Amino acid sequence: MQPPRVSIQTEDFDLSVEVAALRRGDAGVGAVATFVGTVRDRSDCGGVSRMELEHYPGMTERSIEAMIDTAHERFDIRAARIIHRVGLLEPQEQIVMVAVTSAHRAQAFEACQYLMDYLKTQAPFWKKEHTPEGARWVDARVCDDEALKLWGIVAGNAAS
Repeated sequence: MQPPRVSIQTEDFDLSVEVAALRRGDAGVGAVATFVGTVRDRSDCGGVSRMELEHYPGMTERSIEAMIDTAHERFDIRAARIIHRVGLLEPQEQIVMVAVTSAHRAQAFEACQYLMDYLKTQAPFWKKEHTPEGARWVDARVCDDEALKLWGIVAGNAAS
């Protein structure tokens, strides 16, 4: 049985377990590309002691499912899995995983990057950084909107 394509959760994940489950029973898989993002201890505004993530249950999962559907249309991939954590996270903790299987590496790499770029800008998550100066919500960044342009997607999330 294949794992769900999208999981929003507070608990950590094990990359090797997730990749094994994604590949299980599919002899056509010739490549697996993964991305794991972690909480940094710094941001553009200084030190970060914790990151807090919120989402809108149901809407967030549907949004990410639609992203995966689009990736299947754009790339020759066999499967994809996205895990995104929410709640309070400490520096160095895993925050997000994108895993993609394909018959060939180029399609797996491209689809993984596409999903991560899309996820970073379009998924309904709200991030708050906790710093020595207090907590602040993280704004969308121009460089993330620029990354989507590589895929022909125009996003105006970041303030100019």
